[in-house]
Amino acid sequence: FIFCRCMNKLRSRKMFRSALRVAHSPSSFGASRSYATAPGLPKFDHTPAKYEGPSKEQVMATRKEHLHPNLFMYYKKPIMIVEGKMQYLWDEEGTRYLDLFAGIVTVSVGHCHPYVTEKAVAQFNKLQHTTTIYAHPTVGEFAEKLASTMPKGSDLKVCYFVNSGSEANDLALLMARLYTKNYDMLALRNAYHGASSTTMGLTAYNTWRFPLPSDFGIKHCVNPDTYRGPFKASDPDAYKKYAYDVKNVIEHCTPGKVAGFICESIQGVGGAVTYPDGYLKEVYKTVRSHGGLCISDEVQAGFGRTGTHYWGFETHGVVPDIVTTAKGIGNGFPLAAVITRPEIAAAMNVRTHFNTFGGNPIAAAMGKATLEVIENEKIQENAHNMGEILRTGLLNLQKKHKLIGEVRGRGLMIGVELVRDHNTLEPANTEAAELMEMGKEAGILFGKGGLYGNILRVKPPMCINKDDCNYFLQVLDNSLTRLGK
Repeated sequence: FIFCRCMNKLRSRKMFRSALRVAHSPSSFGASRSYATAPGLPKFDHTPAKYEGPSKEQVMATRKEHLHPNLFMYYKKPIMIVEGKMQYLWDEEGTRYLDLFAGIVTVSVGHCHPYVTEKAVAQFNKLQHTTTIYAHPTVGEFAEKLASTMPKGSDLKVCYFVNSGSEANDLALLMARLYTKNYDMLALRNAYHGASSTTMGLTAYNTWRFPLPSDFGIKHCVNPDTYRGPFKASDPDAYKKYAYDVKNVIEHCTPGKVAGFICESIQGVGGAVTYPDGYLKEVYKTVRSHGGLCISDEVQAGFGRTGTHYWGFETHGVVPDIVTTAKGIGNGFPLAAVITRPEIAAAMNVRTHFNTFGGNPIAAAMGKATLEVIENEKIQENAHNMGEILRTGLLNLQKKHKLIGEVRGRGLMIGVELVRDHNTLEPANTEAAELMEMGKEAGILFGKGGLYGNILRVKPPMCINKDDCNYFLQVLDNSLTRLGK
């Protein structure tokens, strides 16, 4: 028995090392480079350009000297990325990586997607910047295209373009407070809505909140997490019990009237936490009965990433009053938007409001092109199909490896929570970091999240294929075996 176990461990370690050797086989720039032989990275027809910039050591020294010290990097030995193509990235030495984090859920249709790049370059050569004080055709066409993705009959058709998710959520709060003439806002614990001085108040992690006043008029409700929360997935009434807390907070912690409620349709930074069916329907009804608007933060879950629906809120059977989005909207370009109904947008007309780069021609061109690729190349369908492969594979790994506490998410927005004990749910944060290191060595990049940093975040560009999914599952299986967990 002991001999068999030792042989199995040895065999799995040999397989893992074999994957590492193939994924990082010695090569020189040019046609002779090959990372393709199984069980290494899947074949990919692209040869990166020879890197001729400053050395990694120089780049790191410059970063240390001139970039803010609060900026953090992944990995014990950070990597330097100099080129990307679709779902792959390359470092300065030509080492290829499968990107399963998409620039933190930002590259939706692939790095340097040829159509998006073509449209961006064409606009760049015509006009690089003007503002909304002048008319420009592309920004209007983009807004029309974006509005057409909203549920029919919702009247969600007025867009305000900004540059980041933090700005979008900040603006959504302003609209809600102006329209309702109420001030108090509700958000969820474990939520992330930005890091500006306003949206920091909505974000509910001590690790992202500076010790400064930021949450005046903001109340946080119990997170409807059926894994870590008080009401579990086995409880058929969990959604009602979690929803009741929103009503309770309104009745006890506000004047009885609120400006609104904001939540992600699937929590992103929080580790792909999904809510029990029926929860948002109950909450939206409660919030509206107390004078508030419902805001859906689609910064990470939007644009077909959930697979079954274009927008994350659609998976809950609800229609919000305001939608905020960023990240994947521009396939990596700084771009965000607030979409709402005309009467809500009109509440801002009492004063002047302006965003210098909102509606920039290049941003609009890339945003419009990204939406066209999502539609024309059936990106949402691919997110669903690849998500099913990953989810099925991860659930099978959960049966095999006790370190996996829960597999959750939808489509290509997946979280894998790691715990040391299935009863106490002790977070396996150091193990998550080790798995990331092993993944990097095998040519795979993914993220981690949650308050304790124990949740693997698998949220790749939505152009990945079956071979990519299977390679990731193989490497994760071997890595977990290598950990002995």
